[in-house]
Amino acid sequence: MQFDLITIFPDIFDSYINKGMIRIAQAKKIVKFKVHDLRDYAFDKHGTVDDRPFGGGPGQVFMVEPIVGCLQKIKKSRDQKNKKSKVILLSAKGKKFTQKKAQQFSKLDQLIFICPRYEGVDERVKNFVDEEISIGDYVLTGGELGALVIIDSVTRLIPDVLGQPDSLAEESHFKPGYLEYPQYTRPEVFEYQNIKKAKDQKIKPTKRLRVPKVLLSGHHQKIKEWRQLKARNK
Repeated sequence: MQFDLITIFPDIFDSYINKGMIRIAQAKKIVKFKVHDLRDYAFDKHGTVDDRPFGGGPGQVFMVEPIVGCLQKIKKSRDQKNKKSKVILLSAKGKKFTQKKAQQFSKLDQLIFICPRYEGVDERVKNFVDEEISIGDYVLTGGELGALVIIDSVTRLIPDVLGQPDSLAEESHFKPGYLEYPQYTRPEVFEYQNIKKAKDQKIKPTKRLRVPKVLLSGHHQKIKEWRQLKARNK
């Protein structure tokens, strides 16, 4: 899978894509990143990629020409042939991103992200986009974080990325509306001082939080039944 990112802040992705699961996926040559500085496609020496909106109003809008120029360059590259590819525009007005959409994207060969800033992009950009995606009903200062959310969600679904593929089974949202059962690990009993309920601050009563006994029983069928009971469907 190749991820192409169109942005005016090309260094913004470095700290995330070079850590953890995504770094390992790159080392295994399962995923590849290409970050494109939109200012390289500006038509003036100042690297101008935005301008004031026609009709007036606050802020700046990304111009259509640099974005289309960058898209054309990406699509003309030598490794583009026969790729199953989609161009994604990050937008608060877009269709909400879901696990189902992540599963669909994970079957592609390439995702190209347009990461807007300011007041968004010239509406004509949408003629060159396959999908307009939002990661939630709120507004961010730029599309870069949204792109990283989608990249993370999609990458972990690609075969051989996760060290334990079983992690994808029965996790939250693996099917619509499903929420995974609670998980526990050591210690079996966690003790802490419940200060709020202590009448005398010199005496701090201990509170204990225990792992459910069924998970310590070794009885696989009962554990399975408990997990089925605790899993939730929205």
